[in-house]
Amino acid sequence: MGGGGRSSAPKQRNSGEDVLLKKRVPHTKPPFSLSKVKKAIPPHCFERSVVRSFSYVFYDLAIASCLLYVALNYFSTLPYNLSLLAWPLYWILQGSVLTGVWVIAHECGHHAFSDYQCLDDTVGLLLHSFLLVPYFSWKYSHRRHHSNTGSLERDEVFVPKKKSSIGWYSKYLNNPVGRVLTLTVTLTLGWPLYLAFNVSGRSYERFACHYDPYGPIYSDRERLQIYLSDAGVLAVCYGLYKLVLAKGFLWVVCVYGVPLMVVNALLVLITFLQHTHPAVPHYDSSEWDWLRGALATVDRDYGILNKVLHNITDTHVAHHLFSTMPHYHAMEATNAIKPILGDYYHFDATPIYKAMWREARECMYVESDEKSKDNGVYWYNNILD
Repeated sequence: MGGGGRSSAPKQRNSGEDVLLKKRVPHTKPPFSLSKVKKAIPPHCFERSVVRSFSYVFYDLAIASCLLYVALNYFSTLPYNLSLLAWPLYWILQGSVLTGVWVIAHECGHHAFSDYQCLDDTVGLLLHSFLLVPYFSWKYSHRRHHSNTGSLERDEVFVPKKKSSIGWYSKYLNNPVGRVLTLTVTLTLGWPLYLAFNVSGRSYERFACHYDPYGPIYSDRERLQIYLSDAGVLAVCYGLYKLVLAKGFLWVVCVYGVPLMVVNALLVLITFLQHTHPAVPHYDSSEWDWLRGALATVDRDYGILNKVLHNITDTHVAHHLFSTMPHYHAMEATNAIKPILGDYYHFDATPIYKAMWREARECMYVESDEKSKDNGVYWYNNILD
């Protein structure tokens, strides 16, 4: 499994039994162009349908509404022991469905929802605000992520550190207990910390925050829309405040708060595993180019969640190549481009819980190979002196 490619083994791995880690995806300039890849995709895959896109919105919201109705009207009638099981089940199911809603808003940010930018932004603003995401703020930083994927200097999210830059505390976290702690903090606080403090994002000369219209992330022409994003989040926060007054804090936490935490955890996990893998390279400015950066991503298998999450999990390579393509055509496009990409296409079928632990263990920092002439190509490692 995996994408194959050049078979130079990453040095000093402590999990040599994993064949996948011994095979790196190619890092040299690919023998194909983006236009050649695009020609392999049926033209209809680039067509966006307002009706079809809205059908997924209504479908997801209908399921979320049904789950909410069941929770509010039937959980209180259950025996106490069963209610202790019912609420966690609701949180997981509702969080998964709402992550699908998040994905549709993400498509709006890419102008993949419809042919009408204003409609895309309106739908995206409403859906993301409901999930406490500053839509335009994220849209613009995420666009820069797509423009600079795999770049150690300019990428916007899950930018790996070089060995010389990792914190003094890293050696104390390089053990099972430390990894559990790191993963717990990442999955629970990672998303709000990224939005508020740009944690795991690129380095800027001054403080960067997704809620700051005058922050270094944004240009002058984007600042007004950052205000609009903030207003959307504040409006939902006010609505939640009124709900707390009417229903109580615990009610809001159970009905909305915990499912939102599941959304945030899934979002961070998905993004982490799409861009973190021992066999996938990162590049500095001497080697990076857009196509190689876009190919330095990983498709994963989340089982039934692939459909719930609108295939953002297993069609991510195609998404980085053609981000305006709607999700309902992405699987067909992925199958069409695999023969062209060859070893440059990377798929990892490792069960997600195993992949999450492996990547947390193996991918602590990046460094270039000492014996390689490609000093601008960096690979993950975990050996701390």
